[in-house]
Amino acid sequence: MNFPQDTLRRFLFEHAPIRGELVHLDQTWHSVLERHNYPEVLRDLMGELCAAAVLLAATLKLQGSLVLQIHGKGAVKLLVVECTGNLELRATAKWDGELAQGTLKSLVGDGRFVITLDPKDGNQAYQGIVALEGDSVAAILQNYMTRSEQLDTHLWLAADGKCAAGMLLQKLPDQKGQDEDAWARALQLAATLKPEELLALTAEELLHRLYHEEDIRLFEEQGVVFNCTCSRENVARMLKMLGREEVNDILAERGDIEVFCEFCNERYLFDAIDAEAVFADAVSGAGRETRH
Repeated sequence: MNFPQDTLRRFLFEHAPIRGELVHLDQTWHSVLERHNYPEVLRDLMGELCAAAVLLAATLKLQGSLVLQIHGKGAVKLLVVECTGNLELRATAKWDGELAQGTLKSLVGDGRFVITLDPKDGNQAYQGIVALEGDSVAAILQNYMTRSEQLDTHLWLAADGKCAAGMLLQKLPDQKGQDEDAWARALQLAATLKPEELLALTAEELLHRLYHEEDIRLFEEQGVVFNCTCSRENVARMLKMLGREEVNDILAERGDIEVFCEFCNERYLFDAIDAEAVFADAVSGAGRETRH
């Protein structure tokens, strides 16, 4: 069997108002996991959220980036996934102590779901905040999408230590002469999909497994990659926002300032000379090399 790689595939029902997407993350998912040691139950939730972020970013046809966040007051404090319109992904999480197997609700507790659309072009970002309604990542996003987009949207998500995958189906406005029963039929067939099939099958195999009696148009694949946008310049701007006095206090206490990116675990080190350059507006794109 030819296992799928890091790709997004769009598909369309030719004679019904239904569109869909399939995503499979392999190396991209490995790049997230190799930077932090996540507990298994949290790892799988993150994988589902990663797959969902790619599906939604592609559906919304973003020029900037989509950020999905789950904030909790339980053992899991935060899940964050960012995906750009070019399908570049990064993710991180925060939690306390040992995590036992449990539902999303039991792990997160009283929490909220935040979706941010950042155009990255100077225009104002859009942010929606809703309660965590649903006991899975798919259920929460389905509820959100149905209310905000007013389009009936369903998601199937799966993840393990090797890969993360997902499928999205969306009902488009009805058009005269199209199959009116197709949506109910598509959902009924999709409900038979097993997580292990979602993780292992290629787009062609999966669509044949579910919809071999339907007329489906499958579009060319799009690549998905891990990419973190952190940089020494971004850290310098953060230090500048802290102010010279606070930065000098930290330097006096510790000798230097060490910052780790929560997404990719990259290490940035600033000494007194670096800090002086920050406040002299001397940090440039070339800058001094990142020291590890």
